[in-house]
Amino acid sequence: MRNAFDITPFWRSSIGFDRFFDLVNAAQQQAEAHYPHYNIEKLGEDRYQISIALAGFRPEEISITAEQNILTVEGCKTDEKRQYLYQGISERQFRRQFNLADYVEVRNATFGNGLLRIELVREIPEAMKPRRIPVNGAPNVQQLDAKVAA
Repeated sequence: MRNAFDITPFWRSSIGFDRFFDLVNAAQQQAEAHYPHYNIEKLGEDRYQISIALAGFRPEEISITAEQNILTVEGCKTDEKRQYLYQGISERQFRRQFNLADYVEVRNATFGNGLLRIELVREIPEAMKPRRIPVNGAPNVQQLDAKVAA
């Protein structure tokens, strides 16, 4: 894993350097933002799938954690003593986080052909769903005569 360098305390004590710290933070995250590659697909009205390319990993080397609205996928290769003449397939450890919307839950995770597929479903509780309220006529309502009202 990379060494963490948190510049958040500097944000609180500086004025006018907000853009500078944003750039430093973005540069730090950009290096790790490209690995591993992933797709996010919308499969239906409330169904989604995250596909992560993890060639060279085994299912037991991958962990998935869903906590509050953050989905974390981590991978760590076990040490195998191999002598590569050329290594083009990256096997470095990683940690990738996805922010999930409210009421999105992980349904299933499968791994095959070098792809980790995580199925997500958005299920809004019945109490939170909009409901139609019928408008009924009120009993004993007297209508004003047009002549009396004028």
